[in-house]
Amino acid sequence: MSFFTDLAHQYIDGEWRPGKGSWDIIDFNPFDGEKLASIPVATAEEVDEAYRAAERAQRTWAETNAYARRGVLEKALRIVEEREPEIGDAIVAELGGTRLKAAFELHLAKEFLREAIQIALRPTGQLLPSPVEGKENRVYREPVGVVGVISPFNFPFLLSLKSVAPALALGNAVVLKPHQNTPIVGGTLIAKIFEDAGLPAGLLNVVVTDIAEIGDALLEHPVPGVISFTGSDKVGRHVATVGAAHLKRVVLELGGNSALIVLDDADVDYAVDAAVFSRFVHQGQVCMAANRILVDRSVEAEFTAKFVAKVASLTVGDPADPATQIGPLINSTQAEAVTKLVEQTVAGGATALLRGTTDGNLVSPSVLTGLSADSPVLQQEIFGPVALIVPFDGEDEAVRIANDTPYGLSGAVHTGDIERGVRVGQRIHTGMIHINDGTVNDEPIVPFGGVKNSGLGRLNGESTIDSFTTQKWISIQRGRTRFPF
Repeated sequence: MSFFTDLAHQYIDGEWRPGKGSWDIIDFNPFDGEKLASIPVATAEEVDEAYRAAERAQRTWAETNAYARRGVLEKALRIVEEREPEIGDAIVAELGGTRLKAAFELHLAKEFLREAIQIALRPTGQLLPSPVEGKENRVYREPVGVVGVISPFNFPFLLSLKSVAPALALGNAVVLKPHQNTPIVGGTLIAKIFEDAGLPAGLLNVVVTDIAEIGDALLEHPVPGVISFTGSDKVGRHVATVGAAHLKRVVLELGGNSALIVLDDADVDYAVDAAVFSRFVHQGQVCMAANRILVDRSVEAEFTAKFVAKVASLTVGDPADPATQIGPLINSTQAEAVTKLVEQTVAGGATALLRGTTDGNLVSPSVLTGLSADSPVLQQEIFGPVALIVPFDGEDEAVRIANDTPYGLSGAVHTGDIERGVRVGQRIHTGMIHINDGTVNDEPIVPFGGVKNSGLGRLNGESTIDSFTTQKWISIQRGRTRFPF
């Protein structure tokens, strides 16, 4: 099948249909500008239809045997495995992912589907003691009902599945809104996979739409009990505000400004490899990317020379070419923003050890150093191929610089002494940190999430169960309670 022809629709209550909006979302290939699909936008009325369908279908699904729910997830995994080459091609075409990036995303997506299969059987209840004679306390874990999922453009297949699959496995229904730049890979392709896996109609709905059309209808709707959002901290704040106003639980996986720290006893060659991958994988369009590379002055010269040489050797071009390591940014707006950021930072006094060029959406890598401590670029997330090298003197200064950011998602520490690395890592205000590794890591059973402006809540493993279920206390009084009146 042709994903971009056959799946360019809304998917509501088991039906593939055009949106009722008066304009289309146009899906472009970010490398060559080819029009991939045109999708009439969904309206607020259709958002309501999707949520109402989910609400109806969820009641039966929640009562369905967990082994039967698991069976649907198992079929979905087999379908992904069977269609892996075609899905990889779609990742390359729709979001400009390189072949390496597509393989990386698909590998993780399969791992998270395997974890969702296990999650279907994992929720357990409890029997808790009571100080009241003859009373039995039972605590049941139940699905929250309907989950609204809003996914980003950078890893759309993985990050949609990361919420959709476990939410379904736990007995919930889902309404998914993919990013406008990746409506197929992040949205309707996932609907097709679960449809073919035998998921009953109404349990997964995909609305391809935009805030310009629906406003906050997706967030304010009375049906969903949880909103799972992955994206920028600016939009995340709005999601949190609207969620709080309507007493909804929100799970927010937001941006980052991660620091990769190279201590004086680090393996420099290995640290260079980790830093290059951590900064430039998927053109730097990764929330966990190493925005800031902090290097002890004792190894600064050696590290910088080797880092710049390796970055300069990266191949920039057509993401469909297996040799390409840096493909296009997602759109012209992003390419222009990154280009302008480099220009402003250099104009502000930074030194460009490597100055990238811009050709359409292709932005080649830049490496900047000599930044002043108050440089604005040190405080923000850079969603593009720009590395900042910042020297420091000793652990304490490294920790201070690493923590001097409103974000706290990921990070890394490179050292010859593992326990030293752990001690430094414990002082970094971040949700995740990796010793002698890259900043870009995600595993299905390990709590994933950030602090400060990088988000609220956690996903993966038991954290996902906590996010997409609720607990109910049922007490049983065996005998008679003595009431005071």
